[in-house]
Amino acid sequence: MADKGKKGKAAAPAPEAAPPPGDPQPEDKKDKEPEKKEKSVQPQDEVGMRKGCRRYKWEFKDSNKEFWVMGHAEVKILSLGCLIAAMVMFTDTTVHPLLTLIITMELSVFCFFFIIYTFAINRYMPFILWPISDLLNDLFAFIFLVGAIVIAVKSRTSMPTPYFIAVILIGVAGLFALIDICLQRKHFKGKKVKRNVLIPPPPREKPKGPEKPPEKAEEKPPEKAPEKAKDKGKGGKK
Repeated sequence: MADKGKKGKAAAPAPEAAPPPGDPQPEDKKDKEPEKKEKSVQPQDEVGMRKGCRRYKWEFKDSNKEFWVMGHAEVKILSLGCLIAAMVMFTDTTVHPLLTLIITMELSVFCFFFIIYTFAINRYMPFILWPISDLLNDLFAFIFLVGAIVIAVKSRTSMPTPYFIAVILIGVAGLFALIDICLQRKHFKGKKVKRNVLIPPPPREKPKGPEKPPEKAEEKPPEKAPEKAKDKGKGGKK
């Protein structure tokens, strides 16, 4: 009988061994691992949603690529080299003060534009039309350098060799400025001038609300007809 009772009762399952406290479960490890932020894919031809250092890195590369590939950097470097060589040549002879003024002014302006385009500063100042400003700078540089040549020729009766070479270098720098004007035309190709830009847009029509039914005129009570005059004979006796 005792054996039957033992067989009838199901043996209780043995409890599972708990994992040691030092070894965390793999699920806990996954939860504890910090989720890595995936960088959003940005277009290569546009700034897109780049911000901070990523944006400046892209602007720096794109600005230098445009500045060097289109030939503006090479032309400006050659102009700077010619003007610096002319200044060195003028140190051995007496020169009209306007010549040194024009050369130093053009040197500073060329250096300014070179720094602006190299460090992509122009990309953070969109309110300035940089292609037009650079075009005007080249135009005025050509005019000033031609004027410098005229002053240099008229101010001296005899020109020594260094002076003559310096005048030629000024002319070459003016020629490079003229070439840069032709290169600036590439920025304006395919762009049409918008007409009627200064004309204000027409005023917007106010949205019409639901039409109200016409108000009914207040009904006036019908006027009483005047009482007929009493018989004339009434009141007077014959």
